[in-house]
Amino acid sequence: MSDQVERNRLGDLVITTIANETVRAFVPPQLPPNPPIRLYDLYGLLDESNQALGRLDGLTSILPDTPLFLYMYVRKEAILSSQIEGTQSSLSDLLLFESNESPGVPLNDVQEVSNYVAAMYHGLKRLREGFPLSLRLMREIHEVLLSKGRGSTKQPGEFRQSQNWIGGTRPGNAMFVPPPHDQVMACMGDLEKFIYTATPQLPLLVKAGLIHVQFETIHPFLDGNGRLGRLLITFLLCAEGALKEPLLYLSLFFKNKRQQYYDLLQRVRQEGDWESWLEFFLTGVKETSDQAAETAKLILSLFEKDRLLIENLGRPAASALRVHQYLQSKPILSVPRASEETNLSSPTVRKSISHLEKLGLVREITGKQRGQVFVYDKYLEIINQGTEPL
Repeated sequence: MSDQVERNRLGDLVITTIANETVRAFVPPQLPPNPPIRLYDLYGLLDESNQALGRLDGLTSILPDTPLFLYMYVRKEAILSSQIEGTQSSLSDLLLFESNESPGVPLNDVQEVSNYVAAMYHGLKRLREGFPLSLRLMREIHEVLLSKGRGSTKQPGEFRQSQNWIGGTRPGNAMFVPPPHDQVMACMGDLEKFIYTATPQLPLLVKAGLIHVQFETIHPFLDGNGRLGRLLITFLLCAEGALKEPLLYLSLFFKNKRQQYYDLLQRVRQEGDWESWLEFFLTGVKETSDQAAETAKLILSLFEKDRLLIENLGRPAASALRVHQYLQSKPILSVPRASEETNLSSPTVRKSISHLEKLGLVREITGKQRGQVFVYDKYLEIINQGTEPL
């Protein structure tokens, strides 16, 4: 590709002043890139990614309880996406928080993750109601994302009215300065048009990869851009019918390769190198789809193996199986809550938990005699893979 052609893909650097510092803010060109993406070298990987995504989507027809799998998987994604932004919350912390128990990290960290879960569900509900993936919906999702905790002072649901920057302690030494705030609405309007536009020459996964970079480059909100930008990938695939359920989340891939992720975003901005980014993105889709499918199979196998163990208990098996079923949706359990939600008496739940403890299926984690909390260890181990704090 010639230097002139490469320059056609580059945006404009706009001189702006922030806090008495003169900086160059980057305004990206409209999508799709000009000249068009060179897809020839990507077709093999694109085909593999589409096949992996199709296999993942097919899981929804064989999972005995798709909402149950989604319940935990959405929470895993919330943990991972928030960890990229610096929170230290674990899946156990989130589940304890949701059960009105005390998490082991600052409440602000867990609240951010809980907000992410709520934002995901809000966006999916609106899409299923027929609402388009529009700027209005992005603002709605953002409002939920920052509704409580640290982000609640950062204009939830509103495009920014001041300059932000990425990396560095101030705009003058930042790694990247997004468009000036008075150009955000125009940039986002162009992005919305691209989302709506039928582009048969661009495969859906390629379109999703372009939209993610453009959103992160515009950085339209004061906070929450990374988390919302990652959500948009899944929302687009659901809105376009590539996924029946929101099963694809790239945060683990981005977390494990975060420096390469940041470097490739910069290469798009500085060199117009969309092809290297798309190769990385499509690899992430393929690997993440395969991992999610494997996780689902491991969980199904675990549930079946443990069910057979419980059935050998004899008379106590019926109640223990009900508690085991409850643990599949709430792998961290307190007796009063489980009793209320299963309609079993507290003594019955306690006896069932005792049987499950003896079988090695659950473990008490507080060390207390009162207010005990039990965890379904092997299940959480499977879900927790990759969620170690950075």
